[in-house]
Amino acid sequence: MHGRVKIKSTAQQQEEKRKEREKKLKIYVAARDACFSKRKEGVCDDEALQLTQQLLSSNPDFATLWNYRREILMHLETVKDKDEVQKIYETELSFLESCLKMNPKSYGSWHHRYWVSARLPQPDWARELSLCDRCLSLDDRNFHCWDYRRMVVKMSGVPVDKELEFTDRLIGSNFSNYSSWHYRSTLLPLLHPQSPEPPSPSHEPSQPSPPHSPQTHSHRVCEEQLLKEYELVQNAFFTDPNDQSAWFYYRWLLGRAEREEMISCVYVSRDEERVAVAFSGPVIAQSVSLLLVLDGQPQKVEWRSVHPRFKHSPVWICDLPPGTISDITSEHNLTVHWTEKYTHRDCALYTVCSSFCRSELSVEKTSVLQSELQSCNQLLELEPLNKWCLLTIVLLMRALDPLGYEKETLAHFQTLKEVDSMRSAYYSDLCSKFMIENTILKMEYAEVRVFSITDKNLTTLCHLDQLLLVTHINLSSNQLRRLPPQFAMLQCLEVLEVDNNSIENLEGLYHLPKLEEVLLKNNKISTLADLQPLASCPKLKRLDLRGNPVTQMANIESELAELLPSVTDLLL
Repeated sequence: MHGRVKIKSTAQQQEEKRKEREKKLKIYVAARDACFSKRKEGVCDDEALQLTQQLLSSNPDFATLWNYRREILMHLETVKDKDEVQKIYETELSFLESCLKMNPKSYGSWHHRYWVSARLPQPDWARELSLCDRCLSLDDRNFHCWDYRRMVVKMSGVPVDKELEFTDRLIGSNFSNYSSWHYRSTLLPLLHPQSPEPPSPSHEPSQPSPPHSPQTHSHRVCEEQLLKEYELVQNAFFTDPNDQSAWFYYRWLLGRAEREEMISCVYVSRDEERVAVAFSGPVIAQSVSLLLVLDGQPQKVEWRSVHPRFKHSPVWICDLPPGTISDITSEHNLTVHWTEKYTHRDCALYTVCSSFCRSELSVEKTSVLQSELQSCNQLLELEPLNKWCLLTIVLLMRALDPLGYEKETLAHFQTLKEVDSMRSAYYSDLCSKFMIENTILKMEYAEVRVFSITDKNLTTLCHLDQLLLVTHINLSSNQLRRLPPQFAMLQCLEVLEVDNNSIENLEGLYHLPKLEEVLLKNNKISTLADLQPLASCPKLKRLDLRGNPVTQMANIESELAELLPSVTDLLL
């Protein structure tokens, strides 16, 4: 009909778009091939620079072209004077801005800008900071820009307090800014460090300690600044209790204290003439400069981890030369020096079979934490099903009084599993961890070497390095599926009860020198291979396998007699 616009069919439109794409592709491929040919021939001229610019303008993530472009620019540095090089690189920065407008998260563009800024004869850092501010105003989580900005700040010498003010502005405009909160956590210890505490009398260094550097900073923040940070972060999560970024930062504030690196325990066995050393965290013994001194004489020993899978381990053992301490009528003084950390542990061996020394577990109790707990409880009254608030309350209770708040903690974990069912397994593992910590505290207060935690729905095992001196463990009627390699740290263990679990793997029962009795009734041990680790325990005498699938195997009794010849009491 006359006067009406003809509407093209969908098929016609698609065909036209296809032809247009083919046309652009041919141009792009021709330019690409020309670049590759020039690079192969070693040509680094202005035409090659123009070709790469043409291609990168439409596709800024072509890493090979950025590499070629850098080769061209380095060549131009050798044939141009300083002023010309300055202009070339300023033009390059302008070109890069156009690439970043196309893709603000282009790896190649940001890396190339870093490279150009580092080579610029007279860099304009104020311009670079302004560019970063513009990019972050568009996307405050652009980690490429954050990385580049940290480089600019370092190169230009921006004061730390100015950077902290920068995070104030970003957080003030958007509480849900992970990057700003994280950046803030790196700045606070530098600007407001906690004054170093004097060493305790029991840990006097034997020689002067090296000075602290930013890399070895303790990352603790002074109390006055922490109070201000608590107020800031509380404003954030009271404004939006479901936003997790502020909660993560809050947990960092609460967990600012780092555990002191030290030798926490030394155990010496006269029977095996063996020394076991427990550290406050995993270490590599070969690199920590351990020195064992017996009666004033350094001993040449070889340290090894308790399990072949461990390169880093909190427990390391060594064997003394035969006859060194086996005579129970002799008394000895033994010292283990950790020269790297300027600390040591002394042990006195009297006329007994073994001796030990141990650090007490410390619990931080401050009015500040109590005030934080009250604030979170107030928020919980307003938001009773907020998982972040519940979890933070649990952590605060742990820091203040883990035993006193045990009942409330377990109740909160049950609520967490209900309101955040997708992470119920995580909460079960965390709850297991806390119950184990409480049991260790109770055991230490009672000064016993028996560890018992039964019918508590344990799903995981942790802190086994804290049980180095335990002789009897009862973990029956839980939900354990394996005995992990960390179990090999239990060098004093004699009796293990793990009835009524779902254990399929005994990997951790490896070279336990004192283990005599293992009760595994009603588990899921199904093959002889699952029992193989027990063959490394030389004193094993009693084994209860009733209710395990492996007992249904043919000739199981004779097979076990061959595998475990030391066992005299076998229950099938």
